[in-house]
Amino acid sequence: MRCPMFDLDQGKLVCEAYNHTRPGTCIPPGDSRTMTPDPAEESAAIRRAVPLFDGHLATRGYALNAMCFSFNDAANRDAFRADEDAYCARFALTPQQRAAVANRDVLAMLEAGGNVYYLAKLAGILGLGVQDLGALQTGMSLDAFKA
Repeated sequence: MRCPMFDLDQGKLVCEAYNHTRPGTCIPPGDSRTMTPDPAEESAAIRRAVPLFDGHLATRGYALNAMCFSFNDAANRDAFRADEDAYCARFALTPQQRAAVANRDVLAMLEAGGNVYYLAKLAGILGLGVQDLGALQTGMSLDAFKA
């Protein structure tokens, strides 16, 4: 395919938007043949994957977030480790929240109303850091997220 944006008669780049430098190399951003993903498409995919933490989600996640906040106290972290079911029952988690905690499914916890800042407390008990949560939210490896 000859690039329509490259003026062969003048021998110069006509369209700087695609940043191509020779005939036949014009591939628009977002085209499946590009070597790097389109940042706008990646950003939109992440926004679709991570629920917006609004008032409705905050209300729905109150019990889960209250439980996670309780982990500021070392005794509560120990109680959770000793009997996870009993500890979760103290906060009356919904079945969806309880399943997400049991499965260590951070994305499901977010969908169930968990706030990432409160979930970080639980993540610490599970041996995860905030960067691990960010990597899980974006679908990236930890190394790629850190880069």
